Amino acid sequence: MIIVRNLSKSYPPDRRILDKISFQADEGELIALLGASGSGKTTLFRCLMLKEKWDDGQYIYGGKDITGINAWEKFQLRKEWAYLEEKPALNPKKSALKNVLSALLFKKSWVRFLTNTVSEDDHLEAMDYLDKVGSLDKAHEPVDKLSGGEKQRVAVCKAMIKGAKIIFADEPVSGLDPEAAARVMEDLQSICRKEKLLIFCSLHQVELAERFGDRIWGLSGGKLTVDIAGRRLTQREKDLIF
Repeated sequence: MIIVRNLSKSYPPDRRILDKISFQADEGELIALLGASGSGKTTLFRCLMLKEKWDDGQYIYGGKDITGINAWEKFQLRKEWAYLEEKPALNPKKSALKNVLSALLFKKSWVRFLTNTVSEDDHLEAMDYLDKVGSLDKAHEPVDKLSGGEKQRVAVCKAMIKGAKIIFADEPVSGLDPEAAARVMEDLQSICRKEKLLIFCSLHQVELAERFGDRIWGLSGGKLTVDIAGRRLTQREKDLIF
């Protein structure tokens, strides 16, 4: 689904953040990205989402070279990508269901969007997606009453209902207790496999990457120093990352 060749990114005057990153990633994969703070994980995600320009490299998505596409083409592509932050972008005063419905409206006509019109079919579709992430019982709960893990489930649901094929999850379990963090990763893993999504997930916790990643990447000094199938890391591999 994605092929990247020699992606490089620097910030003035000469600070190299990403150095000739190359990989292929396919649907149905959960790629766990490990790296110390400042290693370039967020910058890599922003480059892959076309939110930042890079200095060199080739980017192929869905068999098409999108390295030099224009602003309108970028806008169209971004509909297929979703970005999950450490603190999900949700309306805290609205229910989980209404937050999901707000994402669904982006797929509808401009008239429906501007008038905030929701049909019975929209309502049922949103409930179906909440059920997929195990949050149907929280549908009518205000988001500010939900736990951190439950909020992440709603954020994932919003991404899916908008039609996202690729999810970039940037430290989605930071600040969660170990049990809640494991539940969020279980959700991402399950959704990835059932819906055939491609999920990039940056993490600090090695044990979560080992447990839930189909692949594990290590980013250090701007280079992809580790790219292996998901398993226990050797001490040498950990040293290459950290």
